[in-house]
Amino acid sequence: MSLSPKYPVRTQRLLLRPLTADDTDALLAYRSRPDVCRYVPFEPMTPSVIKERLSAQWALTELTDEGQALILGIELAATGQLLGDVVLFWHSREHQGGELGYVVNPDFGGHGYVTEAATAMLRLGFEELGLHRIIARIDERNGPSARLARRLGMRQEAHLIENEWFKGDWSNEFQFAMLASEWHAQQAASQ
Repeated sequence: MSLSPKYPVRTQRLLLRPLTADDTDALLAYRSRPDVCRYVPFEPMTPSVIKERLSAQWALTELTDEGQALILGIELAATGQLLGDVVLFWHSREHQGGELGYVVNPDFGGHGYVTEAATAMLRLGFEELGLHRIIARIDERNGPSARLARRLGMRQEAHLIENEWFKGDWSNEFQFAMLASEWHAQQAASQ
């Protein structure tokens, strides 16, 4: 099992691609915002944090083993603007498990871009990496993200109460999941 996508990964309106130093200002435009960072596992970022991540965590362009994460920028094909990023975590080789995540600049919200990008990441996870199961962990207060998981066809499996001390508060978490068999059935039904 491994994943080495051909870049850019194209969707109807988007290009998913590795992040570069040229993306620093666009990343800062949303990853520095407290409202964007409220429900994700990082604090608002500074230019130096973004620079550090670009040279380390975000430099990975393929998945070769469990414990790795592939983070791709979401670029609007028509304009070249970076509007967010999506991530596919590979949690377990043995259990063929992964996790989906996404962060978007609110200025680009409401157009279905993240749904389109997340669908492409599910395809990479199921069809190219060969995962059996992909989850999404979402703070209960993050209604838009939970609605997105449902639009993707993910099933809510759990509602965990005060399961994690998160940014100074006990948080409740929704856990969503999709199996490869559900992904393939959904794709067959949509054709």
